[in-house]
Amino acid sequence: MEVNVLVDEEFEGELEAGWLQGVAEQVLAAESAAPETELGLVITGQERIQELNLVHLGIDEPTDVLAFPMTPEEDSGMPEFVTPPDGSVHLGEVIISFPQAFIQAEEHMHPVRKEVALLIIHGVLHLLGYDHDAPEREQQMRTREAEILELIEEQGW
Repeated sequence: MEVNVLVDEEFEGELEAGWLQGVAEQVLAAESAAPETELGLVITGQERIQELNLVHLGIDEPTDVLAFPMTPEEDSGMPEFVTPPDGSVHLGEVIISFPQAFIQAEEHMHPVRKEVALLIIHGVLHLLGYDHDAPEREQQMRTREAEILELIEEQGW
């Protein structure tokens, strides 16, 4: 598995790239992702995530996490990305707003690392096909998020 981490310059030193990568890899492992699986993880600020949210979802406000899958859902009408013939499964990108994670961590009264871990889990699950567009699917996703978070915490990530 390969997780490419990019942390915007203003947030360098807030979270270790190795830790971010490890959390994403734990999610992929928990979901039995193929060893050739690859994804990108970006830690950014409010302005950048708001811009992405507006351009791609038409919502002009910041959010905590965005996931951009490279494999379109069936019947989504989205074009299929051309991927290199290297045998890798390119899942897509997860973009997290560090300031929003900090705000939410304070609201939930837990460490920012836990909030970031939850956002990574949430984003990667979206790339793997989970969604919360209906009550039963939301319950399934929330349950899986909690299970994976517990696994990660048990392993000291």
